[in-house]
Amino acid sequence: MIIVLISVFVICMCLRFPIAFSLGLSCLTYFVFKGTPLVVVPLKMYAGIDVFVLLSIPGFIIAGNLMNQGGLTDKIIDFCNHLLGHVRGGLSYVNISASMLFAGISGTAISDTASLGAVMIPAMKKEGYDSDFSCAITASSSTVGPIIPPSLPMIIAATLSGLSVGKLFLAGALPGLLLGLGLMLVAYFVAKKKNYPKHQKSTPLQIFKSFTDTFWALLMTLIILFGIIGGVFTPTEASVVAVLYALFIGIFVYKKLNLKNISVVILDSMKTTASLMILVGFANLFGFILITEQIPQRISEQILLFTTNKYAVLLLINLLLIVVGTFMETIAALLILFPILLKVAIQVDVEPIHFTVIAVLNLIIGLTTPPVGVCLFVASSIGKTPIGKVSKAGLPFLGISILVLTLVTLLPELSLFLPNLIMD
Repeated sequence: MIIVLISVFVICMCLRFPIAFSLGLSCLTYFVFKGTPLVVVPLKMYAGIDVFVLLSIPGFIIAGNLMNQGGLTDKIIDFCNHLLGHVRGGLSYVNISASMLFAGISGTAISDTASLGAVMIPAMKKEGYDSDFSCAITASSSTVGPIIPPSLPMIIAATLSGLSVGKLFLAGALPGLLLGLGLMLVAYFVAKKKNYPKHQKSTPLQIFKSFTDTFWALLMTLIILFGIIGGVFTPTEASVVAVLYALFIGIFVYKKLNLKNISVVILDSMKTTASLMILVGFANLFGFILITEQIPQRISEQILLFTTNKYAVLLLINLLLIVVGTFMETIAALLILFPILLKVAIQVDVEPIHFTVIAVLNLIIGLTTPPVGVCLFVASSIGKTPIGKVSKAGLPFLGISILVLTLVTLLPELSLFLPNLIMD
């Protein structure tokens, strides 16, 4: 019967069905063929979303949308431009550093690509940057979002594994910073080679003024991160604090939020949250079937029969997750594969927090891996540039991302240093 489940799922994916509906239809077909009472469908879906920490997700989504609607994106870009715009190819570094700062608000790669790309890609093209390069660097820099805290994929992984959200947030900080710096290094060489433009250097007063404008937005990330790490509030409570803070800053400090655009933000956030929760529910149903059919045990046995070497196992898992990440959204892939692969990793003595960072990093790299990386499609549509050209221009950035992934895989300290230092 498992063949029926997988076959329907693959067919739906090939027909470009949304991932949630692909999961749902394959599960429904499985139950019909097996003769299982369909009452199990709502019961298992509800069990999948009846998790306290998942309540933080709509809060973070609303907070991110409020800050974005309130002018945060423009202020972050302006601040980064004052800092880095005077360097050759300055808008490249602005793009990457803005993604690193915006990551603390959005927490997802696709929203980063769409939000910053709508501003940065036209601006870079206007300044004389090649269209394919502008799209490629926007898509690549967006992969920093799900690593640097607060991160929605990390929250999902914590829900699936029972790990500390605070520790996972800290574990992603150094790899995220390393990834951002690596992308800047590639951008530097490309900018020098193609002689991209640079702006006049900003005065210290201009930099300070821009920083004060951006300070209140960046403070929200610090409040969330250190509040969770310090035990002041749970991730769910942190999301509520983030919403209240975003409302206050947007209305009274930036003064760009009003009743009209707040209602738009709430409606958009409701749509995003609803689609995500449906995905979580169907993924839990899918996982229930896999466990019933003992698929995790079989996969574990097959991998460990092939090799018990820790690094060989991690190499196989890396290859699998990058391929999956090219055509499946990060959170969906985590929901389906993470619990299975975590058990395999633990059996070869990989620390769970270290493996979680590896898994998330793999899947977000897949979002920019040709030929079907989702972020590549988003960026190419914004820049009106053929996906083939964007993919080719993104290969150097993909190379540095894989190099960072290799370092994170081989050096657990990159992920474990901050959690062990601060929380243990």
